[in-house]
Amino acid sequence: MNPRVFLLFLFAVGCCFSQSDEPKHNYAFDVSAFYGSIILHNPDISHLITEHPAGLVLGYNRKTYGRENWQQGYNYPDLGASFVYQDMVNPTLGKNYGLYAHFNFYFFQRNLQVRIGQGAAYTTNPYDRNRNFRNNAYGSHILSSTMLMFNYHKENIYKNLGLKAGLSIIHYSNANFKAPNTSTNTLAFNLGLVYTLQQAENQYIRREKIKVTEPIKYNLIFRGGVNASDNIGHGEYPFYIISGYADKRLSQKSAVHMGADVFFSNFLKELIEFQSVSFPENDIAADTDYKRVGIFVGHEMFINKLSVIAQLGYYVYYPYDFEGRVYNRVGLKRYFGKKVFGAVTLKSHGAKAEAVEFGIGIRL
Repeated sequence: MNPRVFLLFLFAVGCCFSQSDEPKHNYAFDVSAFYGSIILHNPDISHLITEHPAGLVLGYNRKTYGRENWQQGYNYPDLGASFVYQDMVNPTLGKNYGLYAHFNFYFFQRNLQVRIGQGAAYTTNPYDRNRNFRNNAYGSHILSSTMLMFNYHKENIYKNLGLKAGLSIIHYSNANFKAPNTSTNTLAFNLGLVYTLQQAENQYIRREKIKVTEPIKYNLIFRGGVNASDNIGHGEYPFYIISGYADKRLSQKSAVHMGADVFFSNFLKELIEFQSVSFPENDIAADTDYKRVGIFVGHEMFINKLSVIAQLGYYVYYPYDFEGRVYNRVGLKRYFGKKVFGAVTLKSHGAKAEAVEFGIGIRL
């Protein structure tokens, strides 16, 4: 991913804020210190795992009380923003500074808080062929970052002060926007304080569940972006994807998808030409078609005008073998009215990211 992913996500969450008529002063602020380890998800980064990363998470949270229908269905989550400082404690990796939009979801009588955040991070020491060739994890200063926090969360233990403690996972990657892009995942323990503003008393509003009934809808979406192969120095190339699918709404919170994608990935054209010249023993013709066609099934989870999608696909037209026939896509959609939507999605093959896709679509 790149910074535009964060901007769209922040815009979507901001729309949730702006459309709410919540009472004023229903906010909480938190600060947590963390200490952990980089997970060895790929042996290529084993030389970068030398110490235990540490850092801070600062959080701003706006509470919800059910004044919009979607809030009750998700047990009255918080909407907010987080800032993360992480020292990788490795001069090759440097330090990371991240800004995220997040949701806090609550379970077990609101004692378990799960924070899901998506944003962008700045890393101080990315790969450089001359100065920092050992950093094969980060190929650019700007990275996408995903944060998950699982915390015991207790507010107002002493007056307005509370406590939170648990586990955090922080992922950094640029999703093949620029090579190299092996990425890192940090698993850490965190401990912190929560300060809650209580200038207004609020009660959770409970409503009758709304039954959603609608016929099958048809969607057409055009996606595009820029990505690169894993070969360092081969450059970045534009790609285009045309997708059509049918969706069936199952409830107020979910729908299922079935459809097809046509991929025009120019980095594959360059990669095929390179393979045909540099590795003739692989018997790859220079004019091998770089286009691919896939079919997929998926699920969509709705959170107000924002939705989270997950799709699993299989290439039915696959002339050049790149990372296998099975692919997956996860990401966000933002609806503008009932028919038009924007989307930011990550397409990958298992844990191997191929591209961040920016799309605009229509639902008929």
